[in-house]
Amino acid sequence: MLKSYCNSRRPVITILKHCRDAIFPLHLPRGGKRFNETAHIPKDGDKSKNDVVPFMDVYNKSMCRTREMLVDIFQEYPEEIEHTYIPSCVVLMRCAGCCNDEALECVPTETKNVTMEVIQVKQRVSQHHFLLSFTEHRKCECRPKPEVKAKKENHCEPCSERRKRLFVQDPLTCKCSCKFTQLDCKSRQLELNERTCRCDKPRR
Repeated sequence: MLKSYCNSRRPVITILKHCRDAIFPLHLPRGGKRFNETAHIPKDGDKSKNDVVPFMDVYNKSMCRTREMLVDIFQEYPEEIEHTYIPSCVVLMRCAGCCNDEALECVPTETKNVTMEVIQVKQRVSQHHFLLSFTEHRKCECRPKPEVKAKKENHCEPCSERRKRLFVQDPLTCKCSCKFTQLDCKSRQLELNERTCRCDKPRR
């Protein structure tokens, strides 16, 4: 009877529904609903307001501060090539986050050492508990990146293009002075030429 009903010329949707219910009977508790009656397919415009994270939450979470970070042990101990460790990484408090200026970076201003117990394995032959020391960050701050700081400090004209190695320059005052002193030159039986900052032969 099921076969003849499914092969009849009734509307396709009616036939499929009847055949499905006959082949896969659904035993539901009193007051229960079929799965197709409770399923909800969200539409493109059906979005909750909770999906939008407020600006202040985004800003505060991205600030330069200490955070839990997974750090590879071999990153901290690159010379330990004969051993492997279990686990291979550890959780440390490290500085991370965004600064409001591209010339700044998030760096630690206060650190502390923490000792952790791991398992050290040597060439899969022996293993034992081992103590490793790591550096954790306690305070962070946005400071100028090294390369940017160097460019800003290097505002002085060079003392001499040809003889840079003979001069020492004060980065604050830009004043040039000789690298060698009179004593340095005298020890070699020479005299200091203060104009060229070279040790020359004494004049006769």
